Amino acid sequence: MKTQYYTASSLDGFIATEDDSLEWLFPLGELNESSYPDFIAEVGALAMGATTYEWILRHADTVAAEAGSPWPYTQPTWVFTHRDLPIPLGADVRFVQGGVSQVHEEMCAAAGGKNLWVVGGGDLAGQFHDAGLLDELIVQVGSVTLGRGRPLFPRRVLSPTLRLESVRQMGTGMVELRYRLSLQE
Repeated sequence: MKTQYYTASSLDGFIATEDDSLEWLFPLGELNESSYPDFIAEVGALAMGATTYEWILRHADTVAAEAGSPWPYTQPTWVFTHRDLPIPLGADVRFVQGGVSQVHEEMCAAAGGKNLWVVGGGDLAGQFHDAGLLDELIVQVGSVTLGRGRPLFPRRVLSPTLRLESVRQMGTGMVELRYRLSLQE
């Protein structure tokens, strides 16, 4: 079982524009032609920040067109927020506050031996890293630059180092980089 941050980023390191748009991502490739189908099959639980969750809710039609459903996950999902937010019909969503360490064990137990996906955003993934709970980064880098926006991973990571495990070209618009976090050096 791994705790993984799987995301897409612009070439200059942003996962969304300043107004949280992901529109830049959709023209770069087809979801089913990426590693996503194999990746999601191994995911047993999800962690996401409120901004990511609210984006999914606001863009239910776009999400449904890409994933086949306005709420694309069957796995239990923990949303880290201090706000009261709606829950999509049929979704297993649990709202939590506080540090990621406090609920990591519960999320792993719910994952049933499968992986835990830190969906986003970058700061939430950084909190898992800071707590020593992040095992892997899987970043699909698109052939666009945004100039500004929401950073991929707003942390300074010098040591322990990220160990490059694989590189995979996905068409002419994206490349996937897989890094393992080396917590013991």
